[in-house]
Amino acid sequence: MLEETVERILPMVPLERVLIVTDHALETAILEKVPRLTAENILGEPQGKNTCLAIGLSAVELRRRDPDAVMIVLPSDHLVWPEDKLLEILREAVRIARQGDFLVTIGINPTRPDIGYGYIEIGSQFAAEEGILSYEVVSFKEKPDRVAAQQYYHGRRHLWNSGMFIWSANSVLEAIGRCRPTVRAALDEYAKALGTPGQADALDRLYRMGESVSVDVAVLETADNVVVIKGDLKWDDVGSWLAMQRIRKTHLNGNVEIGRVLCLDTVETTVVNDADGIVVCFGVADLVVVRTANIVMVAHKSQVPEIKKLLGHIEADEQLRQYL
Repeated sequence: MLEETVERILPMVPLERVLIVTDHALETAILEKVPRLTAENILGEPQGKNTCLAIGLSAVELRRRDPDAVMIVLPSDHLVWPEDKLLEILREAVRIARQGDFLVTIGINPTRPDIGYGYIEIGSQFAAEEGILSYEVVSFKEKPDRVAAQQYYHGRRHLWNSGMFIWSANSVLEAIGRCRPTVRAALDEYAKALGTPGQADALDRLYRMGESVSVDVAVLETADNVVVIKGDLKWDDVGSWLAMQRIRKTHLNGNVEIGRVLCLDTVETTVVNDADGIVVCFGVADLVVVRTANIVMVAHKSQVPEIKKLLGHIEADEQLRQYL
């Protein structure tokens, strides 16, 4: 999916201007899996600290390379099509970002009342170029309960928050400074060390001290210069096991079966076996069953959006942490 994300943007952004932000531990694997990339395309993080710090780090680096840089932020776990339409939307987003101090995001027309996505409430129309509509943002909504999701879906004033962002490096750093001044101060200290022998130590210090928070919460929810483009796209965030049923071909009774799996009298169940042996499901429904080398997870589909809660429980238990 990372390779697909890179290929998707190449008609607009040349490869030498593509930057992959990732954990240091994944750098070698990424270069092996996507051979067109070089070390110049990789920006390694000492540890994961959510998207605000990752985007701030990227902005500092891109501003060093080009003081007028405009960033297109694309998660690597999305399916988006048609690609030519996405590029049209991104070109309009870049036009807006170059026009002034705007933070641009792409919202997706909801196709169902999904409780696993965040939502964007749209306000007055901002622009209309070549049939691409953009709006001022009223508010961002966290993942809603089922009643609220139904209201958002039927009200037609809310879009899914795709997590795709377009802005100048200067604009996002200024926004971080207004909304999270301590994060901006830490980024400024790191920027002073760029290109010096102390850069690696400065990066470690930045990530030890930096706040772990998403850019949505840290900046976009309080900024007053956010514009959303209504994305007339087919889109899926494959960050959830529930996505498997939407993107993979289903077997009999609506099951998704990956690996050595046997399902009998089982309906609407996703089963993934990434280990030796076989996983058998008999007489169950609406489950997600995942088996890897050292862990088996069985969850009702209604609980899948809460998997972060499960991971937090495992992380907090010293004896269980080894299985993460």
